[in-house]
Amino acid sequence: MNNTKNIIIVVAITAGIAWLVFNSISSKNSTGPQTNSGNSSQVSGQSVDSHHAAASPIDETAFKNLVGRKAPDFTLSSSNNGDISISSLKGKKVVPFFNEGLMCYPACWNQIVELSKDKRLARGDIAVLNIVVDSSADWKNAISQMPDLAKSTVLFDTTKSVSQNYGVLALPSSMHRGTMPGHSYVVIDKTGIVRFVFDDSAMGLQNDMMISELSKIN
Repeated sequence: MNNTKNIIIVVAITAGIAWLVFNSISSKNSTGPQTNSGNSSQVSGQSVDSHHAAASPIDETAFKNLVGRKAPDFTLSSSNNGDISISSLKGKKVVPFFNEGLMCYPACWNQIVELSKDKRLARGDIAVLNIVVDSSADWKNAISQMPDLAKSTVLFDTTKSVSQNYGVLALPSSMHRGTMPGHSYVVIDKTGIVRFVFDDSAMGLQNDMMISELSKIN
C-alpha cells in the first residue's frame, strides 16, 4: 500500500513538474516570437527608414516642367579635354543623357556606346552629351574596360549641380534616389528650348526614340 502511495506521489510530482515545464516553454514560445518580431520589426524598420532616407521620394515635377522652357545653362568639363556649355551649342539639337556612369554597368555604358555608334546621330547639327557624376580620372578606368566609351562625349557633373537643376536626381530610374541620376534623356532644340524629356526605369537602349523626337523639331 505504501509502495502504491509512493508511486502515486512520484507520478503526481512528475506530472506537476512536467506541467510547469510545459507552461514555461509555452510562455516563452508565445512571448519569444513577439519579442523577436518586435526586435526584427524594429531592425527592419530602421533598415527601411534608412533606405528611404537615402532614397528620396519620387518627384518628377522639375524634370517634366523643363518641356517648353529654356534649358538650364551649364558649363562642364568633357572627356574631349574641353569645357562644353549648352549656350555654346545653340544652332544644334542637343541630347543630354543623364546617367549614373561608372556605377551603372552595363546599362548606362551600353547606351553611351550605342549613342556614339548611331550614324543617324552623327550629324553636324546634333550633339549628344552623356552627363555622368564621375571624375575625369575615374572615367578613364571605364574606358580601359570598354574602349568604345572613348568615342563618346562625356561631361563630368562631379558636384551634381547640373543633375539637380535638371531634376534628374529624384526620378524613378535612379537606384540611389536623391543622390545619383538614373537613366534620363532630354531633347533640346536649336534655340535652346527643351522639347522632350524621358526617364527610362527599364534602362534600355533608346536611340530610336531620340531619333524620332529629334525629327519632330527643326
